[in-house]
Amino acid sequence: MPIRELAARWAPPGTTALRLTLAAALAAAVTVALFVTGRHQSPDYTAQLFGQSGAAALRLKARLATAVLALALVQLVLALWMYGRLPGAGQPPRGVPMAHRIGGIVLFAVTIPIAVQCMCAYGAQTATTRIAVHSLAGCFFYGMFAAKVLLVRTRRLPGWVLPLAGGTLITVVAVLWYVSALWYFNGNALP
Repeated sequence: MPIRELAARWAPPGTTALRLTLAAALAAAVTVALFVTGRHQSPDYTAQLFGQSGAAALRLKARLATAVLALALVQLVLALWMYGRLPGAGQPPRGVPMAHRIGGIVLFAVTIPIAVQCMCAYGAQTATTRIAVHSLAGCFFYGMFAAKVLLVRTRRLPGWVLPLAGGTLITVVAVLWYVSALWYFNGNALP
């Protein structure tokens, strides 16, 4: 069943609060499911990412995470342009919404190998503050992404909902990059 039909079934037109509650519940459910799964995952520190393991996998993940951050910033610019909030840009060409959608798919696709390797190699850990923030933010990213997909397919929402959802996703990507890629590039220390 398409998401739009599912949303319509669970939240008939005119029930904005119910739609928002459903999206929040979806975000929470996905986040908790991933975190609980990760907590029960036996770490396999030899897990590979595109044939790389150990320090080489960390380097590759840091580079991929930097690409994800760059894609998230492109998504932000495209969204601002679509909604007429990009100063001096004028009206966006017709292809901007499609570029935003394709960019979101590519961004999501790039995160999958990183997340799978993290989950297989480490699971969801809380040994240090940095690791706990990384684990929770990584799980929340997928929960929030699921909620945003539901929200973007839902009609009649207040104008602040999609910008808040998109802004939350970009913030989570930035946090993930800070506690992982920047940590790696900075000699395994947070600045």
